[in-house]
Amino acid sequence: MTMKLTIAVTSLVASPAFTVGQATPNYTSPLGVEIFNPAQLFNASGIWSLMSRAGNTLYISGMRGFYPSNTTLAPVGRERIYQAFANMKTLAELGGSDLTSCVRLQVFVTDMYRWRPLVNEVQAELWRTVAPNYPPRTIVEVDRLNDDDIVEVEGTFYLGG
Repeated sequence: MTMKLTIAVTSLVASPAFTVGQATPNYTSPLGVEIFNPAQLFNASGIWSLMSRAGNTLYISGMRGFYPSNTTLAPVGRERIYQAFANMKTLAELGGSDLTSCVRLQVFVTDMYRWRPLVNEVQAELWRTVAPNYPPRTIVEVDRLNDDDIVEVEGTFYLGG
């Protein structure tokens, strides 16, 4: 009986997605790609999922500045940008990773001169424990985002192992 308990604990530890307090997949493909829409956050507003996991890599969909508690957007400006990053951070943690294991960021803004300095400020704040070792990042100005939003952030995270 002790052996069975040890095997169960080992299998839980081997897969970060099943750690206590972490997200569990809504779907797993025949090749093992896991799709997640954690109940702790909001639902995707279209025909996509919030994140997926393939092997040791976690992919987080473009996050906007929605408050998870009521799915309203944070006020335009720094607060909305911070909330978009916070949503990505929450998903990374639910998926078994953290900001220090971010391997790539993509940021989309509707006004580079207006929003890029705030994106830099928020990123520096959130990554302050590893600064100046920030993950690679691409920031792109786009004409328009969903619902005429100002920022969208997506990330790729390593899960170890």
